[in-house]
Amino acid sequence: MKSILVHPPQQPIRAEIQLAASKSECNRALIINALTGFQSELTNISEARDSQTMLRLLNSDDAVADVIDAGTTMRFLTAYFAVTNQKKTMTGTPRMCERPIGILVDALRKLGADITYEKVEGYPPLQLNGFNYSGNNELTMRGDVSSQYISALLMIAPQLPAGLKIKLEGEVGSRPYIEMTLNQMAHFGIEYIADWEHNVLTIPPFKYQPKPYAIESDWSGASYWYSIVALAEDAEVELLGLKKNSLQGDSAIVDIMRHLGVESVFTDRGVLLTKIPAKASLGWDFTNCPDLAQTVAVIAAIKKIRLSLTGIESLKIKETDRVFALQQELKKLGAELNEIEKDHLYEVTTLTDIPTDPVPSIHTYDDHRMAMAFAPVGMVSDILIEEPGVVVKSYPGYWKDLAKVTTWEEV
Repeated sequence: MKSILVHPPQQPIRAEIQLAASKSECNRALIINALTGFQSELTNISEARDSQTMLRLLNSDDAVADVIDAGTTMRFLTAYFAVTNQKKTMTGTPRMCERPIGILVDALRKLGADITYEKVEGYPPLQLNGFNYSGNNELTMRGDVSSQYISALLMIAPQLPAGLKIKLEGEVGSRPYIEMTLNQMAHFGIEYIADWEHNVLTIPPFKYQPKPYAIESDWSGASYWYSIVALAEDAEVELLGLKKNSLQGDSAIVDIMRHLGVESVFTDRGVLLTKIPAKASLGWDFTNCPDLAQTVAVIAAIKKIRLSLTGIESLKIKETDRVFALQQELKKLGAELNEIEKDHLYEVTTLTDIPTDPVPSIHTYDDHRMAMAFAPVGMVSDILIEEPGVVVKSYPGYWKDLAKVTTWEEV
């Protein structure tokens, strides 16, 4: 599938969408289940490639663990394999091997892991050579690093003979994802102390208790449907399997979209999205929900809403440099993402209407979120999405679901 051409809908949108399971929840549940000895019953396991890769590698005896392009899988499995004394080579795609992992490796070494880099210091591939507990049960880390490093350490903490205390210095980024991890650990019997006033997390030694766990639908995936409703002329969509009191940080899309033209009404099956008037401008801190930034930036550009973004620095080390990717592709829609304060404040402004001749062709940079963030532009104008297969990383059924509300064709 080379490219997909999305066309505007020819009739009002009325749809029910069964969203894919959350890969964030799923990946944590898979690691915790492994730490119970694979004795828990997990339901609604995500079909996302990242989660399926995690599942495959957890059940593999191979000496090489190739995570492909899954950053969460790389970080969580590095900690899991290290502390369970498994000898593995951790590797992935060329882009995966450009994404830093040194902070996690340094922390694991302090706990007793023997880890060596095979090529570049601080980056995969790396060799796990075993674990000999150091006796250290306290770590100090920057709070503004990837929350996946912190979550990886939290999940293996109960396995350590003296547990683990983690002190986070400075501003804590993506805190909802850390809280998700702690809440899922608690479900499996782990007690913890989270002192957010002083940013100290304490996990005592304890054995995970096997329990059934149902994985919620994915709020990140839901965000693309909020975009569809916001941009379509007439739309009403019910998203199934979402909870009002979700563990997922991306449930913040509910509050964001009240400003951008979508109201959320929770039902006994999920959440019903309807159109409401949008505000003329919005400022939002994406520190706790960085994966929503691409979607929101595109909505603002198309609806000509002045948008100020902070907290998107981590986007530069995702599947691609998402800040750069947004800057390049928004230009094709007659909009700009400008850096107002270096590595801090950005603004989306719309300069012209969407060009129609030729139809804008959006490069996806091997990034699933670029494809799904830009495809809803097709609600108002033809849009071409290059390499659409990248959605398999988190939402394999995205194009099939999109076909329920509008037409698209392979070109």
